[in-house]
Amino acid sequence: MAAEKSQEKKLPDTGLLLVGMGMGHVNGMTVEALDAAAAADHRRYEAYTALWPEEELARLEQRIGAIERVMRPEVEEPAELFRLAETSLVALLVVGDPLQATTHVDLQLRARSAGIECRVFHGVSITSLVTGAVGLSNYKFGRQTTFTYPYGTWVATSPLEVLANNWGHGLHTLALLDLDPTGQGTGDQRPMTPKDAAEAMRLMWTKATEAMEERRLEPGPQQTMNPFLDPYLEQDLEGVPVVLCADMGTSEQSIVATTVGALESEMGGRLNCLVFPASTGEIEEQGLARWKRGA
Repeated sequence: MAAEKSQEKKLPDTGLLLVGMGMGHVNGMTVEALDAAAAADHRRYEAYTALWPEEELARLEQRIGAIERVMRPEVEEPAELFRLAETSLVALLVVGDPLQATTHVDLQLRARSAGIECRVFHGVSITSLVTGAVGLSNYKFGRQTTFTYPYGTWVATSPLEVLANNWGHGLHTLALLDLDPTGQGTGDQRPMTPKDAAEAMRLMWTKATEAMEERRLEPGPQQTMNPFLDPYLEQDLEGVPVVLCADMGTSEQSIVATTVGALESEMGGRLNCLVFPASTGEIEEQGLARWKRGA
């Protein structure tokens, strides 16, 4: 109790607290983050970049007090958050680490411009956890990307370009998976399943392959912004190796080393992400071998 009071005394009377929730369960949060959230006058749970299990949210509420959900509009247009933070202490609870997404960095900067004190309480993030967990060297990862749902006839190929560029430089890729089919960030979330991710990969591959073939029919020198994309597309898509990581950092965590073609037969979990290995060393090969079916 004395430690909690000491923590509370260090906090401002008013302002914004960005609190990292970690990877999906109360016990994974730092004591400092829990104490800060409990000391706040208002608690908001940012529920559009990632999600916690409902039972764990209920446990968290029992420990720190009532929590209200907010979605993308309330965070990107934070007038109400700032209004509360001018006269009281507001905790914004974010799954993983609160500064992992640029949306929250922007929120921090806007709070500063508005004269609102903003404190950060970090949490374990998927980006720091998954790389070593699958057995790959952290320093051999390139830029990460996110697979998005297609919207009508629109298919984003930028994630595939990131994969190709990393692959061309011998770097692994972490691909996060979308959880909002609408793209609006206002609710009705449905986190991507392994089957969804495989279908997204095929749609991107088809669109990029068609663009490559069109370029080859054009007269004159071939030009592409990504010199590794065409060589990457020469592979057999269904045989591209991938590691499915589900519910990382929780008791339900599972890791499966498979291929894009076999990905849709995997159940996955509540929240999934993918790792695409590039060139691997001996220790990395041994690390990945543990997750192959039948190993």
